[in-house]
Formats: sequence, C-alpha cells, structure tokens
Amino acid sequence: MKAIQIKQTGGPEVMELVDLPVPQAKANEAVVKIAAAGVNFIDVYNREGRYKAPLPLVLGQEAAGVVSAVGSDVRDVKVGDRVAYTMSLGSYAEYAAVPAERLVKIPAGVSDRDAAAAMLQGMTAHYLSHDTYPLKKGETALVHAAAGGVGLLLVQMAHNFGARVIATVSTEEKAALARAAGAEDVILYTQVDFEAETKRITGCKGVDVVYDSVGKTTFDKGLNLLRPRGMMVLYGGRAGPSRRLIRWCLRRRGRFF
Repeated sequence: MKAIQIKQTGGPEVMELVDLPVPQAKANEAVVKIAAAGVNFIDVYNREGRYKAPLPLVLGQEAAGVVSAVGSDVRDVKVGDRVAYTMSLGSYAEYAAVPAERLVKIPAGVSDRDAAAAMLQGMTAHYLSHDTYPLKKGETALVHAAAGGVGLLLVQMAHNFGARVIATVSTEEKAALARAAGAEDVILYTQVDFEAETKRITGCKGVDVVYDSVGKTTFDKGLNLLRPRGMMVLYGGRAGPSRRLIRWCLRRRGRFF
C-alpha cells in the first residue's frame, strides 16, 4: 500500500511517499480501507517532533473508510461497514489497523470527507461547549477563529444551546461562514479592535466565556472581556503563548519575572 511516512522529524520535506505492507488486524482491531484522511495541527506537531512518537512513523490520526478485515475479538463492526475514527496513528495511508473501540459507524447521508473532517474537531467543540464550560441559553460566548474547523462547529453548538455568539474572523468570506453557522455578531479583527467592539456589543457587561485557540495575540484582551467569574478557555496557541500567561504560570511555581 502507499503511505506517507517520516523517518526523521523536521519540515514538510521529511515526508516520503513509500510502499508498505497492508497492516493485519490484531484481535481487538479492524483494518480500514481509507477513503479520506483528516489533516490536523497534531499531525504537524508529530512531524516536527513536538509530540514524540516512534520512528519511522506514518502520519495522520483521523480518517474514514470501509472495514476490510476484523480481528477475532471484534463484535461491533464488520467487513463492509463505513466507519470513521480519530486518535489512532497511521491515517496517511491506503489502509490502517485501528482499535475497534475507536471506530464510529458513519450515518447514511454523511460523506467520507465530512466524517473524516468532523471527528477530532467535533469532539473538541463538544467538550468545550458541553463540559469545559457548559453553555446555557442566554449566555454570551466569544469565539476566536470562528471560521476554522473547530470554530464553526463550536459556533453551531453554542447557537443550538441558545447562547449568543460573538465571533472573530479575519475576512469577509470567513465572516459569512460564521454568520451562517449561527453567530449573532461577527468582528473582523483585521479592521477593528475586537476588545473595544465586544465591549460595545455587550454594553461593557462582558462575556460568560471566551473560547481561544489563538493565544498570544488574543489572550490578554480576552481576559479583559470576561464578566466576573467568567471563564477563559484556551484550547490551542497558534500565535504562541501570551507573556501574561507565562508570567502567571511561573508565579504558580513560586517564580517571578
């Protein structure tokens, strides 16, 4: 089978298209013939070596496809079932052996591409809105990067709760996506200061929760927008860590700048 493998960590140039044997299912595994693979930041972190994994490594942790073989202990799926999964290495390939407990049957009407793309991002949006800060009807959430994969799903879930969503995006095209997903207010942070605009929208009352996957460029202003006892939820840091957050973490260990 064809697969994208790395033998050392580094930039995109370390990825190689290689021929490997089709994996065989262990007792608790199913082999999935992959139709679509998800691409996530964690794949980049594996490739760069930020997250350690044994080498050589077939990249990718999310996919959808059809079960082609099952192990002796597998009962919940069978050959021919359409399934999706996440958090199992090796999805940048034509086949992958996956623990059966991670497989989810794909409902009729959901494409392989949509199923592969929704697993990790969908679970992330779900725990953010249902568990980390369980949103309630009438509350207000500020969602950064609202037109991204997690962002769009998070906006939809928050809207379904009956929460008011204030979304930040960088372009008019992304603003249209956020509005279509259910955001009542959309801020183009490339044109206006999102802190000042959020204060205007809320009448300086603040928001109940900030969902922030950006970090350095949004964290400090996001803290300024929380109502008393509101919650800042960090679930990524694509812009890097905030110095304010670093200072806080160091203080927690008894150290100060």
